[in-house]
Amino acid sequence: MPKDPLTPYGNRPMVTPIVNAVNYEYASFEVLRQITDGEIEGYTYHRDDNPTVREVERQIARMEGAEDCIICTTGMAAGTMVYLTYLSQGDHLILFHDIYGAHYKVSLILERMGVEITWLDASVGQDVRQHVKPNTRMILCETPSNPLCKTVDIAAVAEIAHDSGALFVVDNTFATPYHQKPLQLGADLVLHSATKGLGGHNDLMAGALAGSKEHYDKLWFTRQAIGTTLDAYSASLLERGLKSFELRAERMAANALAMAEFLAGHPKVTRILYPGLTSDSGHEVACKQMAGGFGGILAFDVGETIDQAKAFIDALEVIVHAVSLGATESLICIPYLTTMLYLPEERRTTFGVKQNTIRLSAGIEKPDALIRDLEQALSKV
Repeated sequence: MPKDPLTPYGNRPMVTPIVNAVNYEYASFEVLRQITDGEIEGYTYHRDDNPTVREVERQIARMEGAEDCIICTTGMAAGTMVYLTYLSQGDHLILFHDIYGAHYKVSLILERMGVEITWLDASVGQDVRQHVKPNTRMILCETPSNPLCKTVDIAAVAEIAHDSGALFVVDNTFATPYHQKPLQLGADLVLHSATKGLGGHNDLMAGALAGSKEHYDKLWFTRQAIGTTLDAYSASLLERGLKSFELRAERMAANALAMAEFLAGHPKVTRILYPGLTSDSGHEVACKQMAGGFGGILAFDVGETIDQAKAFIDALEVIVHAVSLGATESLICIPYLTTMLYLPEERRTTFGVKQNTIRLSAGIEKPDALIRDLEQALSKV
């Protein structure tokens, strides 16, 4: 067997090499045929595959307990790839309001293409069954949900989806594979904005889809066709983030629970939503399907007005006012003004988001410092 030029003596590099090549020389016509026919793994053009990207895909597949994984340029690219791969004119899609707001924009495109969409509140639970139609081809949910951290019973919805022959896709971005394994609970595909907890450092954008090899092949076709293959440098950054992922996920969940418990007892906090609290309506389901904590995201209302919420955020000194989540820094925003801005104004509040609702993503700072920051900022509201 010829020696690998990257490891001529069998020594393995501790970091997957960044292969920036877009194009590859063909060793022979026979090798080219074997690669394009899928008989051997090899590389011909970056839009098809890249060795750095492929290694990170294998790592995420192992984390989710999947046969394979495909990564792409962003979380929304991953979601769009799912829609384009599995939905056609005349199909019916069930979505939940409590999902990243940009899905609303994509839904407008899908409706223009002839896809029928039903939007549900993430708290409806097994009532999903009454909304299934003969042409329902997909159910997609996020749990805990974005931004209200509502908990969807994955196993229950999986049963409904499979009874109707629909594909069940779970966005696992909030929970991460550290806390939740949707495939083990009956989901067909797991979706991630790998920009968030998997990457974890606010320095890359990527999306991931994990599932069976059959699903990988179908999604690969879509990715290759529309050109959403991740670049090698971003894949390398993502691999770097995965090395510390479990440590970060554990610390973020602990910090989120500590802040949630503090906020639950504060007189200026008029509502708190976090599945780790025993008082949360989704706590029982979360205990059944999550492990090692309840994720690093919580939502809460400050006072009664948006001005009070703004005053609170303006007074913070440690927690950073920014969108995104799952980063080493604790990040905070008002969804009504940011992540839900994609929705028409009248739709932003129909499923529980208020103008004074705040989403907080716990980082890895010392919990005492975070709680002191919350306390001093609330005192100025």
